[in-house]
Parts: sequence; C-alpha cells; structure tokens
Amino acid sequence: MSGETSQIPPAPTQMSFKSPKNTMHSPVEGAEATESRKRARSPNDADGGQRGEKRRDRRDRGGQQRGRRGPPPQKSRAGRSKVDPSEGDRRARTQRTQIDGKEQKLSYGVEFSKEEIENESRRPKRKVAVMIGYSGSGYKGMQLNNKEKTIEGDLFAAFVAAGAISKANADDPKKSALVRCARTDKGVHAVGNVISLKLIVEEEDIVSKINSHLSPQIRVWGLERTNGSFSAYQACDSRIYEYLIPTHCFVPPHPRSFLGKQLVELAQEAGDLEGYQSRQEDVLSFWDEAERNYIKPILDELDPEIARDALQAIFDANTKGGSKTDEEGKQTLGQIESSGDPDKEQERAKTSEEQITNPAGTEGPAEQVDPSISPNTTDPSPEAPKPANPPQQDSAPPPVSTLDAAIRRLKQAYLHSKLTYRITPARLSRLQSILTAYTGTHRFHNYTIAKGPSDPSAKRHIKSFVVTSPDKPLLINGTEWLSLKVHGQSFMMHQIRKMVSMAALMVRCGTPESRIADSFGATRISIPRAPGLGLLLERPVFGSYNDSMRHRGGIERSKIEFGPYQEVMDEFKQREIYERIWREEESGGLFHGLFAAVDVLRSAQLLYLSSGGIEATGRVVEGEVNRRGVKGGKEGAEVEMEVDGEGEGDEEMGEGGEEG
Repeated sequence: MSGETSQIPPAPTQMSFKSPKNTMHSPVEGAEATESRKRARSPNDADGGQRGEKRRDRRDRGGQQRGRRGPPPQKSRAGRSKVDPSEGDRRARTQRTQIDGKEQKLSYGVEFSKEEIENESRRPKRKVAVMIGYSGSGYKGMQLNNKEKTIEGDLFAAFVAAGAISKANADDPKKSALVRCARTDKGVHAVGNVISLKLIVEEEDIVSKINSHLSPQIRVWGLERTNGSFSAYQACDSRIYEYLIPTHCFVPPHPRSFLGKQLVELAQEAGDLEGYQSRQEDVLSFWDEAERNYIKPILDELDPEIARDALQAIFDANTKGGSKTDEEGKQTLGQIESSGDPDKEQERAKTSEEQITNPAGTEGPAEQVDPSISPNTTDPSPEAPKPANPPQQDSAPPPVSTLDAAIRRLKQAYLHSKLTYRITPARLSRLQSILTAYTGTHRFHNYTIAKGPSDPSAKRHIKSFVVTSPDKPLLINGTEWLSLKVHGQSFMMHQIRKMVSMAALMVRCGTPESRIADSFGATRISIPRAPGLGLLLERPVFGSYNDSMRHRGGIERSKIEFGPYQEVMDEFKQREIYERIWREEESGGLFHGLFAAVDVLRSAQLLYLSSGGIEATGRVVEGEVNRRGVKGGKEGAEVEMEVDGEGEGDEEMGEGGEEG
C-alpha cells in the first residue's frame, strides 16, 4: 500500500426502477431526502408547501372514508344556540335559568357576600355518608329542584346553617359532591336513606346542630366517614322498600260492576268458572252480607223508583243520574292512575267527594250525611220565613236532589261495608304466592313507562317480596292494613307501585297466578299505579362496601348501617310516616277510590285479569271509553293501551326514583 492511492470503486449505475421501501441509502442521500421533505412541509416554500397541503388533504379525506386517521367530523349544532364567551364559564351558565321570562340564579342554599366568604376561616372537609329519614308529605320528592320544595333542598340549607358547609360552597351542592342513594318521588317517604358529600364535621354535636335547623319531618340519624371516592349511589348493593295497603283493597269487585260481570262471563267462556269460584271461595258471600246488612235498610226507606235509579247510577256509567256519577266510568286509565298523586287527591278531598277517582260503587271518603235530610226531599230543613229583603248571595250552593242524596247515602254504606272487611288466611296465602312470583330476574317493562321488552334496562332482579307479620295485620281506626316489603337491587319509575297494584288486582279478581309470568312477556299490558301514599324506603344496603371497601388504604372505616339508630327510627316511622299515611287515607280515600274506579272502567284493557288472559284485552266493549274520553270499540281499547307511555320520563330510583 506504500505510496499507492487506494482506488474507490465507481458507483453502480442507477437503475430506472424505484427502490424498495427498506432499501438503505447513503448518509448523503438520506440527508438530502430529509431536507426535501422539510421543504415540502414548509409553509414558507410555496411549491413544497402546496404539495404538502395536498398530501395532507388526501390523507385526511382517505382517513375519514376508511375510518382511519384524520380529525373527527364536527358535531352538528343544529338547534343549539351559539355560546357567548361573555356569559361566563360552564358552571356559571348552568347556575342560571329562565323563570317567567326573567333570568334567575339557582340557589338551593344561602348566598353570602364576598366579604362574608373572605372573613370565614377555612376548615377541612371530609367525605361522609349521611344517614337520614323523612316523611315525603308536602315535598316534591327527594332531589333538588330550584322551583319546588324538596328534601335535599331543606337538608342542604340545614348543612349551611349548621356550619357543615362553608359559605364559599353554600350556593352550589356540586361543590360538596352531593350524591343521593335513592331518589324518591313526591309524597314518598323514607325511614332510612343515604347521601354522600363533603362536610365540615369537626364538632362532635354536628348532627344535633343540623337537626335543629330541620323540620320534624326530616331527621339526620348519623354521619360516617368514608374514603374520598365513596358514592352513595354506586356503593349501594340493593334497596328495601315497604308498602302499606288497606286489606279492603283485596275485596272482589261488586257483582253489579262492569269488571265484576266481565270476570264471571269470561270465566264461563273459558270453561274456568269452577276454578274462578274456588279462587274466590273465601269472599263469595261478602257482597251478599254487605247488601243485607248495610244496603237493604237504606233501599227500604227509598221510593222504589229512586232506589232503582240510584243503584243504576252507581254501577252503570251509561246511566244518567246524579251530578257526577255519570262521569265516573268515563275515565281513562291515565285519569284513574292520577289518583295516586297526593297533591291532587288532597285538593280533591277538600273540594268534593264526588270526583271520578272516588268510587263508583263504594266511594271516596265517607260523606257525612245529615240524618235530618229525608231521601225524598230536596230541602234539608223545613222552609223558614223569608225576610222582606233577602241578602244577595253571589254563589248559592245548588240544592241537593232526591236522587243525589240517595246516591250519596248508598255510596257511604258501600264504603263502610268494605272497611269492615278482615282478610282471611286463604287470601293472605294467595297474596304471598303472587308476590313470590316476582322474585328473580325478569323483564319488568310492563311495570314502568317508556320501556319495551327488548330494552336491557328493563331487566331487574328482585331478591324477596313478602307480607310482613301476616298473622298480625295493623288495625287503625277501624281499617285493617298490611305491610309488604320488597328487596331488590334497583327499581324503575313506578315499578313498585305497579307491582303492588298488579298483585292486589289479581287477588281481588281471582286471576290465575300464571298471569305474573305473562306480564314479563313481549305483549304490552296496562297496569294502574297504586297510590304513592303507601310507599316508603326502609333502607339501602351497603354490604359490599361494609365488607371490603372500608379497609382500603389501611384506615378502618365504620360500617354504613342503620342498626344503632333503629329505636329512634321506629319511633319516627310510627309518628311521622305511618300516622300520616293513615290520616291521609282516611281523609282522601286514595286506595278506595282507585280500585272502585277500576271496577267501573268500561274498557277491555284490564280484562287480562280474567280467565280469558291477555287475549281478552282485544274484546270489543260496548260504550268503551278511550284515552281521549270518546266512546269507541276495539280501536279505543288499543289506543288506551298506550297510556303508560305518557307522563314522566324514565328515572332510576336507586326505583333510584319512586322509588332506586
């Protein structure tokens, strides 16, 4: 090699075809290619920038078409107004609403001035589970509502007043991470419920301070520290609800009512008359005895023609007689179901006892009839001498007709006869058998609203459904009551009330028990709601959290359970819940009104309760009333079947809602 210059071999001749992608390039060639690509992407280079933009456009279009790379398409803002940045951030916008055309700020608690907030000393907040109980009477449900009085609204205000929530967080429950375990509907009670949120709990007597700012209808039982991620809704395994129902709800329809006649007729057509009579064996003589002991003495006092017209007006909706009776059978199922609204029923009870939701056969609260009124007179007292210048009356009450007075006396007698009913062991056994048929996982689409049989969320699991203390029913002011308890993972809107109503209807109508299984099928049927008055949340269950989650992080947490407060809870339930239910039923007659109205409803939609089964709902009923209050035949029945699709939207009650 001495003195000789090494010869570099000539570069190979470049071929005309393109090299494969994995072909190696020399460092010089690689640098030149990299620089070329940079120029192509550079917006400062006109030619290269244009080529780069074209490539990116092709890539984006191709990516969108093939579902690969590329920016996601813009969401349509059709129907949405453009957000003005001057309106503030998202939280500020959600804090405002339009009421009566004026902008109002949502305020569930107390708003403090800036100076008050700055002067308040900062104290640490802790995540806690708050165990509460309440009577839902007079409240528009559990959940916060800016326009209505709610349980959470009063609770939040009490937290602020007691110093458990700082002034800086007093204007928005979201700042305290408030979550409820079960959202009960208006009028629904709870002996035990749980909410989770961040509170200032340094003071030992904080529970007493909170209760001092609450009405006797709402009580805080206690607080338990939890981990920071605890959610009362997510951590709850299941809920236990109780339902109180008078035993007269299990009395069969009167034989002269529309439903009573159809049950016998369809049992004969189905060849099941003996089976129907055996299922009603313990009550076959009830109405005969009631007629003999309570009705016949009144009929004997009446003019025969008046007596005949009064009975026709009570049981035949097509008979004209009496000021309101003719309209009682012209309700739709939706109108009958509204009898469960406590507010509407209380107002109705104050204004009139002759509303359509009160019986048509054995109605409303017992009307006090002056014994001095003779059934054959139109004036309750002898005519008194009239003054020379009688005072002018703007609205004199209309005179009570002879027929109206007779109808009222008979309705009062029918109601009294039902209140004397005492449920038999055979009837209790049949009720328990029907309730047991609900247990397990089933499609409960017929027991809620706006859900079809194929909706996965319609599947719910019922752990148990029992009659509590069947050998010792409650006897209150002459009325016998039963306590039913249902334990389930979660419930849908109206589910419990419809389950109770279905069970009561089946017992009173002698329906085969297989109808419960039929209701889980694909066919849509209409089930009236039992009144919300009798429903109360007994307690939520946190078994999984108590067994495992409370030990996380090496910190021992107390169990979330109501055992330590059971004695005071029982006293509260008796005073604030049970007695309210009994008083409101005695004054409003909600249960009696619901089932009496069902008995005279001239429609085929409830004939699935008969021996004819679900197919019987397709019968043509003469004089049937559809959902619009218009008489029709089969078409009216089919339209009415859709009534349960109206009304409130679906809610999770933790019946997260009416129940959840």
